[in-house]
Amino acid sequence: MAANERKRVVLSTEFQNDIKVVFEYGKETFGFNAAKTFVSEIYMLVWNLDYQYLMFPEVRFLSSKSKKYRNIILGSYLIIYRIELEQVEVLRIFHSSQCIPRNISPVKRIKLL
Repeated sequence: MAANERKRVVLSTEFQNDIKVVFEYGKETFGFNAAKTFVSEIYMLVWNLDYQYLMFPEVRFLSSKSKKYRNIILGSYLIIYRIELEQVEVLRIFHSSQCIPRNISPVKRIKLL
């Protein structure tokens, strides 16, 4: 994988559901504008993965020989993505209050087209 090779970024249904929960929690806790700003920051990081997919570390709970499972830490959130041949698949976003080791193993079974 060349660092400058551009890949398509694809969002899983699970990630799209997770981001709605993140927004609603942020809106209730910090207000609409803060929630909107935070979610925008998440999307900015995610869409920049088209070139920067190798920038972030491997997920320690999902180690593989190819190191294709990576994570982004943003505040109290962990964004999990997978590097495939032609695309970067954004799989889930977890809050640190969730039991990450228990919730992370099903991530490997997420299928995207």
